[in-house]
Amino acid sequence: MKVEVDGATLYVEVDGSKTRPALLLWPPGRCTLRVWDDQVPRLTGRFRTVRIDVRGLGRSSPSADPETQCTFEQYAKDACDVLDHLGIERCHVWSQSWGSRPAIAFCALHPDRVISAALYAANTEEADVPAQREGSKAAAAIRREAGIESSPPPKGFFDHDYPEAVDATMAATRKFDLAAVVDKLTMPVLIGTGSHDPNLVSSRVIAATAPNARLAVLENVGHNSMLEHPELALRTFLEFHDGLGT
Repeated sequence: MKVEVDGATLYVEVDGSKTRPALLLWPPGRCTLRVWDDQVPRLTGRFRTVRIDVRGLGRSSPSADPETQCTFEQYAKDACDVLDHLGIERCHVWSQSWGSRPAIAFCALHPDRVISAALYAANTEEADVPAQREGSKAAAAIRREAGIESSPPPKGFFDHDYPEAVDATMAATRKFDLAAVVDKLTMPVLIGTGSHDPNLVSSRVIAATAPNARLAVLENVGHNSMLEHPELALRTFLEFHDGLGT
């Protein structure tokens, strides 16, 4: 479906029964909502999943004013507007990599809308992309030796209708002090970060700072557990919700 918000039209997909708790899924950087395609069928037995192409990504239109609307505050408000459109008051959250940045903003700015949050590869500092890539390569080699092969990524997860808008969307990272709002994450929080991900340093700080958070180190995983080791990523997420009684 398409949802009109401030200065943009967002592409949204919803799966699962309305009787189940809502789960808002935030994709990794430069990825479309297609990145969740393999996980959604395994989630809808317990959740009603909501996926949004962030403005300027996938099939969502760019911001009418990129300078003022490519911000985490705007992306958080967009999520609220989509939830309102769907009649959803509160939701669980699952995010991956860059998506954990707007997810942190959403949870901190609108805690009344959030039941729990699973923030994977969370980092409040500047990303070290080369180190992330090296960590993922090293982890992949270990998994191959153990006979664990990564599945091919979902089709279309890098396809954008407005490729010229992607950089502006990503620039929101530089406009919001994530570290300053971590203590506002009062809901139950799972920080799931790969053992070979340089983000683990920041993830440890986030887990120690958020009042109701715990850290799960995903062994032999690099920066993007959802694509590198989806079985472990999903199992860790579901075990978190088993503990919540979701």
